[in-house]
Parts: sequence; C-alpha cells; structure tokens
Amino acid sequence: MNSVVKQREILFSPLHPDPNQAQTAMLVLRDLDGIERADAPEPTRLVVRYLLPQQTLADIEELLRELGFHLDNSLLCKLKRALYYYTDETERANLGCSDGQCKTTRDVFVQQYRKRPHGCRDQRPAHWRSYL
Repeated sequence: MNSVVKQREILFSPLHPDPNQAQTAMLVLRDLDGIERADAPEPTRLVVRYLLPQQTLADIEELLRELGFHLDNSLLCKLKRALYYYTDETERANLGCSDGQCKTTRDVFVQQYRKRPHGCRDQRPAHWRSYL
C-alpha cells in the first residue's frame, strides 16, 4: 500500500438509536474527496481507505461526530485513535502539507452542503414569516 493511502478501522458504539451506524456512515463518506473506499463489514465497524494529503482520520471522525454518530470510546480504541492521529499528522508534515493546502472538516461540510437541495424550509405561510 502506498504511504499516502491509509486504511483505518472506525468502531461505533452499539448503544445508539441507529443499530447500523457503519452502513449509514459509509453512505455519508462514500462521495467525499479523498475517500477511496468505505466498507461496513459489520453494523458497528467501518473500514475506510483515504488519501493522506486530502484527509486524516481525525477529520473523518470529527465529521462523523458532528453528524451524530457515536464512536467507540473504549481504552483500546482511544489509544489506537491517538496513535493514528499522531502518525497522520506527522506524515502530512513530512509530505509538506500545511493546513491551508489539505482538506479540512469545513471543506467537507461545504461539499456536502452544495449537494443538498436548497430553498425555503420554513413551514409557516409567507405572511407569518415576514411578521415582526
């Protein structure tokens, strides 16, 4: 495997209203730039393959947290996560990626926002919306 392509495993907490978080997260991550592949072999396990100059595991997990997913917070998962975050940031620094050049969480949200249908989502009639 190329050193700029990383494959990581993300584990989810089984105590969540969505019993199949990995499948839902796979659908969210599948179309993002920098994500080569996302597979959900189990309901609480997601395997992600990403390009290091464009994404990091920290960015991916932060996106999932902000979307309401519950990641596994066992001691072993926290230790692995800290090690992966450190190695990702170190390798990005060695590749010459600065924060301005590489993808950030904000860029991921902007891309997802552009794909959504826009328009007035306010259910109130027009005369109530302009009422002061």
